[in-house]
Amino acid sequence: MALLEAQALKAYYSVRQGYIQAVDNIDLTLDRDVTLGLAGESGCGKSTLMNALMMNVKPPLHLMGGTIVLDGMVISKMDRTELKKDVWGVLVSLVPQSSLNALMPTMRIIDFIKDVIHHHTAASDSEIVSMARKRFEELNLPVDSLSLYPHELSGGMKQRAVIAVSTLLNPKLLIVDEPTSALDVSTQKQVLRMLVDLRKTGIIESMIFVTHDIAILRQIADRITIMYAGKIAESGPTEDVLFDPKHPYTVSLTSAVVTPEPEVRERGLASIPGEPPDLLDPPEGCRFYPRCTKSMSICRSVEPPLVKSEGTQLVACHIVSGDG
Repeated sequence: MALLEAQALKAYYSVRQGYIQAVDNIDLTLDRDVTLGLAGESGCGKSTLMNALMMNVKPPLHLMGGTIVLDGMVISKMDRTELKKDVWGVLVSLVPQSSLNALMPTMRIIDFIKDVIHHHTAASDSEIVSMARKRFEELNLPVDSLSLYPHELSGGMKQRAVIAVSTLLNPKLLIVDEPTSALDVSTQKQVLRMLVDLRKTGIIESMIFVTHDIAILRQIADRITIMYAGKIAESGPTEDVLFDPKHPYTVSLTSAVVTPEPEVRERGLASIPGEPPDLLDPPEGCRFYPRCTKSMSICRSVEPPLVKSEGTQLVACHIVSGDG
């Protein structure tokens, strides 16, 4: 049984003019013991999808439809009280995009941890301190930092501390949203190594790693899902998606990334013309067709289904499905 399965998931933002269709009719399955990389341009719906998958949904974001099953539990039917008690931090934890600001500036790290854990367990303060010390030791973090305030930590140390706190209750699934975007290259490597170790040591089962930097996914992801304008464009094993992309958007996206491979240097870099569509009023048919150099007449009016390609990937493109 898959760890996470979402079917026909729709999550829209309500605004004065109507609804922004940030996540629109998405199916996604995450197997156990897998790291899934989720990539795409800024504004494509990656962060919204992650919040929807763990049911962290409150206005102006609304769940408009779909089912989410996590570790056998239909969490899409739970209310916020149930989610806080039985799901968040226990089955799934989120390291948010703004995690460098996630710690309380007026609380020492250990006091912040006590406040978080008391919402989930009846453990005593001494038990929580012991739990935190053990986790920091497991992740090669200085235990002394538990007694410090956030401003006394470096940016990289704060990021790793937030990740450690997020895994204290050994959630089955860890979602990390752009965890390396504000860090230098050396610190990025430390954070990535820490995330890999979380799975190796069995602290977590699976992970979803969200990023706009597709090149970084080769270092950590088993599979990659590419999003465009609230939809899934392509999904498959990491090496296949990066080096044998099937969807025209994935081809363009991977061609716009700087990587050290000789074939990449040889072909040079390319840009994607045009702009993403307005999700208040997205185009009919394929949402990528206004920017696609291979678009056909069918692309303007018929939405392409997500189907198996000749390779290993699932692709939403009429060229791949043989239509038109």
